[in-house]
This record gives sequence, C-alpha cells and structure tokens, in this order.
Amino acid sequence: MILLQQIRYAVILLLIILITGTFGYTLVEEWPLLDSLYMTVITITTVGYGEVRELSGTGRVFTIGLIISSVGIVAYLVSRLAGVVVEEEIRKLMGRKKLEKAIHKLKDHYIVCGYGRIGGYICSQFKGERLSFVLIERDEHVIQGMEEEGLVYIRGDATDEKTLIDAGVQRAKALITAVASDADNLYITLTARGLNPNLYILSRASEEKAEKKLISAGADKVVSPYLIGAHRMAMAIVRPAVVELMELAMERESIQLQLEEIKVNDTAKLPGPSLRDSGIRSELDLIVVAIKKEDGNMIFNPAFDTVIKRGDTLITLGERTNLDKLAELVKFEDK
Repeated sequence: MILLQQIRYAVILLLIILITGTFGYTLVEEWPLLDSLYMTVITITTVGYGEVRELSGTGRVFTIGLIISSVGIVAYLVSRLAGVVVEEEIRKLMGRKKLEKAIHKLKDHYIVCGYGRIGGYICSQFKGERLSFVLIERDEHVIQGMEEEGLVYIRGDATDEKTLIDAGVQRAKALITAVASDADNLYITLTARGLNPNLYILSRASEEKAEKKLISAGADKVVSPYLIGAHRMAMAIVRPAVVELMELAMERESIQLQLEEIKVNDTAKLPGPSLRDSGIRSELDLIVVAIKKEDGNMIFNPAFDTVIKRGDTLITLGERTNLDKLAELVKFEDK
C-alpha cells in the first residue's frame, strides 16, 4: 500500500511537470500545443531526439529547469514501479511456500481434481462441512478466482504423478476427479490408485460407457452428473413431493429437516445399546432411516431391538440441533 501511494504521488508530480512544460514552451516560445507537448515529452524522457525548433535563451533556461526537475521524478517512478513488481513476486513466492507447507502437513484430507462447476460445488460443500481439502487446477484464469477465495490448491495437471504426490495423495483419505474429460478422469484414477491402493476414489463420468472403464481403473464409485440431473428432473414431475422432501433434507441451511450420517465410536454415551433404549427417537425426536454396519452392510428402517455397535454409521433424519446433540453423544470426529 505504501509503494502504491508513493507511485501515485510520483505520477501526479510527473503530470504537473508535463502540463507545466507544455504550457511553458507555448508561452515562452509561442509554439503550438502539439510541438510544446512533444518537446516536453522528449525532454523529460531524455531520448535525445533534438529540439523541435530552435530555442531562445529563455527557452534553453526553461529546458534546463525542466530536465533537472523531471529526471529525478522519472527515475523515482521507475524504481517504485520496479519495487511493486518485485514485491508482488515475493508475495506470490511466499504465498506459494506457505501453501506448500500447509499441504505437506495435511493427512486424511480430500483431493479435488478440477475446479469447474462440479468441482466448485463440491468444494463449497466441503467448506461448509469444514473438511480439509486440496484442489488441483491448471487453468490460470480459474486459479486467480481460487486465490481470491483463499482455497488451498496445487497448480498443475492432475494426470501428472508428481502433481498428485505434491497434493499429498499418499496421505489422503479420498480423491474426487471431476474434470470434464473422461479420458483424463480415467488416467487420474489409474495414477492415483497406483500411488495409494487404500485411497477412496470418486470419479465423474460424462458418458455412460466410461463408467465400467473407470471402475476397472480403480474408482470406488462413479457418478454421472448428466444422468443424475435427468433422473431428478423426471422425478420432479413424476414424484414432486418426494423430490421436495429430499431437497429439504439435503439442504444444509434447512432448519426444519436434515439428513445426516453420524458414526458411532468407542466413547459413545448412548443410554442403551439397542435403538429403543438409545433415546434417539424418544429423547431427540430423530428418525433412524438406516444403519450402515462396519462391514458395509446397510440395514434400512431398522427395528427397535437393533443393537447399535461401535463403527456403525447412523443415517438419521431430523432437526439440525437434535442431530448435533446425537453427534455429541456418539463422539463422532472426522479428522
């Protein structure tokens, strides 16, 4: 800010000298404005083109004064401009170093490849959930917007093995590849799976035929935004009430109703082991839609005598405040 203020003052002084020189030659030598302006510019910049017209004694004295007063200001302005450039480059370098250190410390984080419409929406959801994630993007115009939002990112091609390593793929919990090209998503999936066999990989597919290839390449789950969008539009006509309920439940800002998954750990403080004794329905006014067991099996609409065990994930429907109370009881921490 100080440098910019100094540059502003120098530019103002330079404009004053430019105007003074132009009108000075007009008054002293009675030259036309264009000739006076041209003479002032070549004098201030010291380009050495020679005099526009022959100067009188008074004109030469005026030119000497103009040179003495302008050379220092021009030199100062150039030095300040160079300072701004250097300062900006240093700031970018320091910012990059800070980002690299932050990424190096991350563990069990998420990697999002591509910051298009889908990648951007995924990141906004991650921010809302306060999850640690790293973006990989190669488009410079997109990166400028990411910097303004303060996102943690790697500038590079996600298909490159080194870029994935720099993003901490070997320490990551999951990778979401959301670039537009199915071929790129396939290559990213292959590379990431080779670097981390235990990584959960969610891949985007633009075409239906790409789904099998992505699964074969190592993706744990493949999502086609176009098929999902088409299905949702059809359901909005066929079953509008169901769609409205799901939209309400999935909207994070909704106060009335939310659908949440909450994992049970060793220090759960539920009153009893069974669903009936847990107080989830009677005390917290929540509906347990399903229970995902630790082995991956899903129990839909569990009975009241279903035993809640360590490692179970409760798919629960209810108000946000009550969901938060349940999360506190089971002490679920996603680190």
